[in-house]
Amino acid sequence: MYHERHIKPAVRAAAAAVLLLCAALLVFGAFSLWRDARASLSEQAAQSVRTAVLDAAVQCYALEGAYPRSLAYLEENYGVQVNRRRFIVSYEVYASNQMPEVAVFEKPS
Repeated sequence: MYHERHIKPAVRAAAAAVLLLCAALLVFGAFSLWRDARASLSEQAAQSVRTAVLDAAVQCYALEGAYPRSLAYLEENYGVQVNRRRFIVSYEVYASNQMPEVAVFEKPS
């Protein structure tokens, strides 16, 4: 025998609310993961630029006996390329026999 079941409107509303809440949590979680992954990739990119600059400075020191006075020298003579639209590079040299201090910051988008 077939019995028709009637679901009360309050139960339907509660089920719909739970479903919407689950969907909202899923969307929020996905957005949070995406934001964290993007921040991590940006941090890794900045670290890669810093490493490339320091590696070129060490190579210059090994070949020429002194650390370069400027980032421009590394760009001209050692093939360092910096995306200046994306990064700000601080390159400070205190003496020709001391490794320069390099800091790379990503510009806000």
